[in-house]
Amino acid sequence: MGGDKQFAGLSFEEAVRRYADTVTGVCVMRLQNYADAEDCFQNTFSKLYFKAPAFDSEEHLKAWLIRVAMHECVSYLRKNRRVLLSQPHREESAPFNFDRSDMSWALFKTPPKYREVLYLYYCEQYKIKEIAIILKKKENTVKSLLKRGREILKAIYGGETDE
Repeated sequence: MGGDKQFAGLSFEEAVRRYADTVTGVCVMRLQNYADAEDCFQNTFSKLYFKAPAFDSEEHLKAWLIRVAMHECVSYLRKNRRVLLSQPHREESAPFNFDRSDMSWALFKTPPKYREVLYLYYCEQYKIKEIAIILKKKENTVKSLLKRGREILKAIYGGETDE
């Protein structure tokens, strides 16, 4: 793969290197399983390569990758619903070893609709307006999800979170 294709001025390999962690983070946060996340990661970058959309900027490319990764995860969950439901305590079997200074362990304990907003806000450092665009939701909806998500995180941390 690779060739002469350019994505916001980046070669395919540069785009993968630059945004691999972001796409991985989105997929792992949504699926809570590395093996499943790898499939969605590969599908996301395959779509980038084969569809080769035009991007205005690297920020546009990053937002597109996040949106596609989220759609891939939803599609994966929909296709594999029966298999996933038959696996009890699936989340607990995932090999995650986060320490308490890393927010990831707490994010895994939040429902997906809050987890995505919290991840984009705290880990990817998007602003509310940008999250609304990426998730195709109203800004007030994102604010509400962020507020409720923070309350959930506060309960998970035992009331020790800083906002």
